[in-house]
Amino acid sequence: MLKQAMASILTPEETEELYGAFDQIGSIIILRIPDALLSKKKLIGEILLEKVKTAKSIFYQSSPVEGDYRIRQLELLAGEDNTVTEYKEHGCRFKVDVEKTFFSPRLATERLRIADLVKDGEVIINMFGGVGMFSIVAAKKKKCHVYNIDINPHAARLCSENVILNKLKGTVESIEGDATEIIEKQLVGKGDRVLMLLPERSDEFLDIAIKALKQKGVLHYYCHIHSDKKNQLKEVVTNHFLSVVKVKSEVLGSKIVRPVGPRFYQAVVDAVISK
Repeated sequence: MLKQAMASILTPEETEELYGAFDQIGSIIILRIPDALLSKKKLIGEILLEKVKTAKSIFYQSSPVEGDYRIRQLELLAGEDNTVTEYKEHGCRFKVDVEKTFFSPRLATERLRIADLVKDGEVIINMFGGVGMFSIVAAKKKKCHVYNIDINPHAARLCSENVILNKLKGTVESIEGDATEIIEKQLVGKGDRVLMLLPERSDEFLDIAIKALKQKGVLHYYCHIHSDKKNQLKEVVTNHFLSVVKVKSEVLGSKIVRPVGPRFYQAVVDAVISK
């Protein structure tokens, strides 16, 4: 859609340079723009605002997602200077601040997949839970209790607000703090299921994630993985997980969650851990 919208203001060569997709989160659109087209970023934003009737703000993502809070720098291109919006997914409502918290609409399918795997009565520990997306979608569908941990105070606050916004079958408890410290102090051996939604640092937190599980529990290990051949990715990510896990584990399956770069993917391994 973006390339079609810009065809009237860019040359064919410039249009080819554009990234084809953008993220729309509620009334906010976030764009990545190639360096060669940065001089036209305002014009691109204004045209897109005209074309997308549900959008109120167009932002340019001027930095990668980085730091402990997993946030990015945004520059307003057109519309309202407001980074807070409401996003709806799988029958849930979420208040999101796209500048102060990490959020990706591209994980919607994965959030539903995890929720469908959860069983009534489970205790789930979501180690890097953000504004509560995975946690609330799971608790909307199942009578579970989810500990949603995040070191970012803005994310923890919004998670608490989002719990109130939704009618849930289960319960979600938002906890602000470092996941390692929180688990060591409160949650050792408590989880039937642990989510590790920090793919760039999963190996670093693997031992504490396992410590959070009961004697037998399910681990969802997310990671970034490189593979020249996409059809070999499941085997690559499974072998990587088995090479770093230090306890008995049974891999239930693995899958590509989404591409994050050329021959570079976010993937997940689902495994039963026995201690």
